[in-house]
Amino acid sequence: MAGGIAAFSQPDWDACAGDDNPFVSHAFLSALEDSGSAVARTGWQPVPIAIDDAQGRPAAILPAYAKTHSRGEYVFDHGWADAWQRAGGQYYPKLQIAVPFSPVPGPRLLLRDESLAAALIAAAESVVVQNDLSSAHATFLAPEQVPLFEAAGWLIRTDTQFHWANQGYGDFDDFLGALASRKRKGIRKERATAREGLDFVHLTGREIEERHWDAFWRFYQDTGARKWGTPYLTRSFFSLLGERMGDKVILMLALRNGQPIAGALNLVGRETLYGRYWGCIEEVPCLHFELCYYQAIDAAIARGLKTVEAGAQGDHKLARGYEPTLTWSAHFIPDAGFRRAVDDYLAQERAAIERNVEALAEELPFRKG
Repeated sequence: MAGGIAAFSQPDWDACAGDDNPFVSHAFLSALEDSGSAVARTGWQPVPIAIDDAQGRPAAILPAYAKTHSRGEYVFDHGWADAWQRAGGQYYPKLQIAVPFSPVPGPRLLLRDESLAAALIAAAESVVVQNDLSSAHATFLAPEQVPLFEAAGWLIRTDTQFHWANQGYGDFDDFLGALASRKRKGIRKERATAREGLDFVHLTGREIEERHWDAFWRFYQDTGARKWGTPYLTRSFFSLLGERMGDKVILMLALRNGQPIAGALNLVGRETLYGRYWGCIEEVPCLHFELCYYQAIDAAIARGLKTVEAGAQGDHKLARGYEPTLTWSAHFIPDAGFRRAVDDYLAQERAAIERNVEALAEELPFRKG
């Protein structure tokens, strides 16, 4: 285990992480650490696990954290923690293999050498056993990595998000043409309502100045205070994000008379636009839908991206063309009795989620036939 992301050079880390998903990049994870957002004080002690090659360079890495709570994960195990502690155990700290505060599917085994996948998973298990931890949790796994954890005997958990798929649309009207007439009219009405009296800008790279981050920080604080009580990210995180990977950022702002009143922060991957944070200081009907969903579709089409992932949960995304999509996590629990109890629970949960996804798919707004 290393002392943090800073223990790795950016080239060494990114040689393992690749360039497809910006959330596992050295720039993103080090910004969380260096800004004081994901550190021991906030319950996210970085403890990345690495396997080096013969030359001493990392060939496989797990972005891992020693967690002293279950906040900021979006895969909820509070009930597991309560049960374990009622039985006399100590659930925290646990090992969390994740991107802090980001319910974004992606690789959790960062592999320059694909043959080291099983060894890396075994290393995580050893950390848990040797340190007498209750469990390890790899959350929001890339689908292709799920079988690797399953083969190692980890318990697999499913959940649902809503993702938009680009079917080769030329523009937003082209997308609307694929919808049923009533849904098409509803979206046009929402966009007109949200946009009345407002202007919208998409900023990226050096276009994003500190004044824009100042504005977005106000929006983020408002949302964070309402959702979590205390915002997870510090103000300096956003400046570091712009400094280190601004070319991967699209900051969408709604302006009234030239002044920002709301914003949505997005990151761009190789094929996907990832919607992350949003907030406002003025309540405007349908503005959340416009900034977080419709503007994101506009941006994805313009850039030729295949998908938009607009964050966790939210059945309301369905009517706006975002399709129910399964997400996966994997869980290592050494205690046999606790493992059996969790396994039984997950089997029931999986069946219910699969039924729900099938039912939701029937409600999609696209034209039939």
